[in-house]
Amino acid sequence: MNNNRLKFISVIVAAALLTGCAGLNESNSSEKSEATTASTTTAENTTDSISTESASEASTETARAEIGAPEKTDINIGYLNSTAHLLAFVAQEEGYFKEEGLKVTLTQFSSASELINGIESDKLDVAFIGSVPTLTFQSQGHEVSIFGGAMTNGHGYVIKSEFADKDEAGVEVLKGRNVASVKNSVQDAELQILLKNANIEIGEGADKVNIVYFDSQKDAYAALLNSTIDAASVYSPYASLAKSQGYKVVYYCAHEKALENQPCCRQVAKTSALSSTPNTFIAIERAFIKAYHFTQSDHEKTIKDVKKYIDIDEDFIDTEVYGGYSVSSPDPDKKGTLTLKDTIVDLGYTEDYDIESHYNTDIYKKALDSILAEGSDDIYKSLEDHFNEFE
Repeated sequence: MNNNRLKFISVIVAAALLTGCAGLNESNSSEKSEATTASTTTAENTTDSISTESASEASTETARAEIGAPEKTDINIGYLNSTAHLLAFVAQEEGYFKEEGLKVTLTQFSSASELINGIESDKLDVAFIGSVPTLTFQSQGHEVSIFGGAMTNGHGYVIKSEFADKDEAGVEVLKGRNVASVKNSVQDAELQILLKNANIEIGEGADKVNIVYFDSQKDAYAALLNSTIDAASVYSPYASLAKSQGYKVVYYCAHEKALENQPCCRQVAKTSALSSTPNTFIAIERAFIKAYHFTQSDHEKTIKDVKKYIDIDEDFIDTEVYGGYSVSSPDPDKKGTLTLKDTIVDLGYTEDYDIESHYNTDIYKKALDSILAEGSDDIYKSLEDHFNEFE
């Protein structure tokens, strides 16, 4: 396989840390003066706060006027049981959807297939879906398009501790083992890439890796409780959960040269909806971009926002989101996804197809441009620089 196809486009994230009573007589005149000053200062601060909020609302209204009001305001977004989809959680909890004139309902699903069905049946307007299943669905004729990003990296495999004495021993420890995975998933494609690079065959036998497929990541991970399953695929936050339960990490994709900076989950919608209601999706994207900015400037509150949707220990969320194993960005990362498409075609996952009509970067560009017009900083500038380089 062409090694260039196994190297995925990098995402550089620039982080910026934002990071009495008055007296009633002359002897208390100084206290009265201080109290009056304090009262005045409080009033000024309140006025400043209101002015800041008003300015923010005014800039949003200006952007909305330039772009156009959302054609549809009641929006349903589907996500999986993963910290990877935190842009939606933060946008909801921090009020960014509301700022954009949207009323959003978030619903958790179990698999990419369920999410695609939700999109095609119009039960969902947007879904966070793995890049590999999205690409295979597109190649099979499903009229869905990618219009933004969600997470880069964040995957790997774990193994029972009796088969590995340390973390990140590599795919060699999977020889002779039964490995639970999910067909048509990023995790499975990554494993096949690494096995091929290591000249390890798939199948039964002491020198091979036997892959046992399950319908969802949740089912694959639960299969570790079965004595016949030795290892399993994971995406965030399952790696952290696995380590806390005594399993060893076979590898993190972020630490594998062939997989580094791999575009994982994408924002997906009906192709026709992106064309017929573009203002709605620009508003959604603006909310995601604002949410990204928040994740880079307020780690503590981001973790609390995520916990409302992914109910695990906050330390696990911190590790998955800020531990260097993944990056949650709204950038469509078209170049990286096209490289991934070529890779899964080489693996035999799907037939090649023309992706251009199923990849919409205009929505993201218009959303980002409108936010930059309101005012920029290092975080927003990093998004602009990345988009310009990898669109």
